[in-house]
Amino acid sequence: MANRDRATEQLNDFRKSKPKPDVPTTGTGAPIGTKTATLTAGPGGPVLIQDFTVTDEMAHFNRERIPERVVHAKGAGAFGYFEVTHDTTKYCKAKLFESVGKRTPLAVRFSIVGGESGSADTARDPRGFAVKFYTEEGNWDLVGNNTPIFFIRDPIFFPSFIHTQKRNPQTHLKDPDMFWDFISLRPETTHQVSFLFSDRGTPDGYRKMNGYGSHTFKMINGEGKPVYCKFVFKTDQGIKNLMADQAAELSKNDPDYAIRDLFNAISEGNFPSWSVFIQVMTFEEAEKVSYNPFDLTKVWPQGDFPLIPVGKMVLDKNPTNYFADVEQIAFSPAHMIPGIEASPDKMLQGRLFSYSDTHRHRLGSNYLQLPANCPYKTSARNYQRDGPQCFDNQGNAPNYFPNSFTSPQDDPKYLECPFKNSSGDVKRYETRDEDNFSQVTTFWNKVLTAEERRRLVENIAGHLKDAQEFLLRRTVHNFTQVHPDFGGGIQKLLDSYKN
Repeated sequence: MANRDRATEQLNDFRKSKPKPDVPTTGTGAPIGTKTATLTAGPGGPVLIQDFTVTDEMAHFNRERIPERVVHAKGAGAFGYFEVTHDTTKYCKAKLFESVGKRTPLAVRFSIVGGESGSADTARDPRGFAVKFYTEEGNWDLVGNNTPIFFIRDPIFFPSFIHTQKRNPQTHLKDPDMFWDFISLRPETTHQVSFLFSDRGTPDGYRKMNGYGSHTFKMINGEGKPVYCKFVFKTDQGIKNLMADQAAELSKNDPDYAIRDLFNAISEGNFPSWSVFIQVMTFEEAEKVSYNPFDLTKVWPQGDFPLIPVGKMVLDKNPTNYFADVEQIAFSPAHMIPGIEASPDKMLQGRLFSYSDTHRHRLGSNYLQLPANCPYKTSARNYQRDGPQCFDNQGNAPNYFPNSFTSPQDDPKYLECPFKNSSGDVKRYETRDEDNFSQVTTFWNKVLTAEERRRLVENIAGHLKDAQEFLLRRTVHNFTQVHPDFGGGIQKLLDSYKN
């Protein structure tokens, strides 16, 4: 008993908090006399269909699983607050930033991106980093990852890319040909793949990694002036990663390592925190930079666009019930508030639709009424009604607009910031050949140490070796364009595997 952690002690903690048991009930609240016997015609007879205790239990059990998330299926959640530490009102009018010291409640979900719900927490995979701020102007969801970039820059590739991270539709096995075929055909993936196979590819739990909104957003100040921005969460615990052998061992011995680590830290009062920053780029600067500032495969160099401190995020409360608080929580980049708007970032534009759409599939059309998702610092007042599992149907208010009966009316002060659109003709623009390698070269030359470069080459070669020969050649060619030593090192290791 002495070595049992807080997560393992959860049931004992519950027993201590509730020494006297309640009487069990059906779903209707009716008390149940016994949970150990069905209603039958005689001791050996058939079960009677009138036994609502059994049919109620079975019918609910048959339906108690909802579809798992297509991506980010496995994760951990926690609750806490955001506190403003620096005045940034000259950039943004959102109320949660309005005064130093102001606290806003929030929920966070960390996750593995590509794996299924039962996959190991220590897989080499990006980590989801999603934050829901419960503000008095509605809920704001910042839905990002632990890396500032992503594999692709056009949303049309997203379903195909995710398919390559999942299972072969015939064999139902992870397939290295699928993975490296797509990666080598789309060289814009090189930046994120280099992050993924570096030491940063496997964080040591969720507390010791940074978070990034990743996309470019717009901030609007009280005077209606917009700037472009990026959001950065830097862990106060210090970045720590797992080497490949450590991650492999944990995947066998404790596949839920990251979930356990987060739960225990909060239970013990060791509340994890992150310092929150923004990067700001004016519209004029956006027109002059040498790269596309809305390209999700690019970073904004901090030397050019320094981190501006905003506040601190603290997680101090574990979920009360995982299913209700974490499995049913639903994040979407489309959930914005006055002062924060979308930019022309193509990947962001695609996600504005897809996330809310998948939540309606998983959780139903009224998923925003669930406790974890509802804007409890304010109230939803609209003309949406009915649908499955609706429990806040807005009473006797009209369900049409316009009307003459004092239901919600427009307010021009909440209009989006106007902007000119002179980006060119409407057509499908290919993005394959936009600069795919220069920032990866910087990452190789200036970010990684010699030892980190060696491990990056080993990690890629160890995964790539199982793909077909023509995929190996194409992949090595891409990494050689980053740096000759990068591609050359991978090729040297691949040759050694053949001997």
